[in-house]
Amino acid sequence: MTYREAVRAALRKALRSDPAVFLMGEDVGRYGGAFAVSLGLLAEFGPERIRDTPLSESAFVGAGIGAALNGMRPIVEIMTVNFSMLAMDQILNNAATLRHMSGGQLKVPLVVRVATGGGRQMAAQHSHSLEGWYAHIPGITVLAPATVADAYGMLLAALREPDPVFLFEHATLYPLEGEVDETQEANDIRRAVVRRSGSDVTLITYGGTLGKAMQAADVLHREGISAEVIDLRALRPLDTQTILDSIAKTHHAVVIDEAWRTGSLAAEISAQVMENAFDDLDAPVARVCSAEVPMPYAKHLEAAALPKVEEIVSAAKEMISRHG
Repeated sequence: MTYREAVRAALRKALRSDPAVFLMGEDVGRYGGAFAVSLGLLAEFGPERIRDTPLSESAFVGAGIGAALNGMRPIVEIMTVNFSMLAMDQILNNAATLRHMSGGQLKVPLVVRVATGGGRQMAAQHSHSLEGWYAHIPGITVLAPATVADAYGMLLAALREPDPVFLFEHATLYPLEGEVDETQEANDIRRAVVRRSGSDVTLITYGGTLGKAMQAADVLHREGISAEVIDLRALRPLDTQTILDSIAKTHHAVVIDEAWRTGSLAAEISAQVMENAFDDLDAPVARVCSAEVPMPYAKHLEAAALPKVEEIVSAAKEMISRHG
């Protein structure tokens, strides 16, 4: 099935198995979702459980928080990550803090799904990768499913959490095809996964850039360099141990992050590696990130702004040729 079909299958399974689960967001009902993820669910489950909302992210995220506080299991869909900024007050000051501020008396079992990333010629207000901002916030779990199987299993896992979980679904992945075991109950949402084993360099990435990292590993293999590829999957909490174990073997690391370089998740990963694996490194950590500009609309400019396979390959080759 495709990535979008995997998310839909997980939604359907959750809605059928738990009457407290409902989906809400802009165009999720009659239109079937901006990315066709919820297509057909309104007819199957009705308007009480598939709720179209006004164009007010602060209002419907706040409504989701209120529903979660009162025993429901809301899944809130935000059409694109840039629009999530309009709900930041609800996310930061309510969803992330209420358990702490109530001394554990309140729980907010809220799941928020957000389309993220560039590569679709949707220009600056629809194309940024801001999930690293959310990974900065204590009190929420931040996930970035990069495969079809994870799109299914991580959503089901998120619905078991007592605290808010944000799933960032890279919009270019929705047509991606892959295998899904629909008998699985849920994924481990605390651990990174080694998608490809290697011995010379570790490529660390997540979400929409996993495919580019895998392509880069293929190119490097043809040139005699063995690259290990780590899919972070969870951005908060960050599975640092899997990263450190890999670097202890390869002694080189390249972090690929579609976000801007300054203050990025890639910067945090680089710092974690420096603090915890400095003696294992044979070269400084390299980063491949997006150009620090608002995402262009023009196709050739957007492609130039986003991380590219050849940049990943170049960073790895230069690191190894210089430092061995």
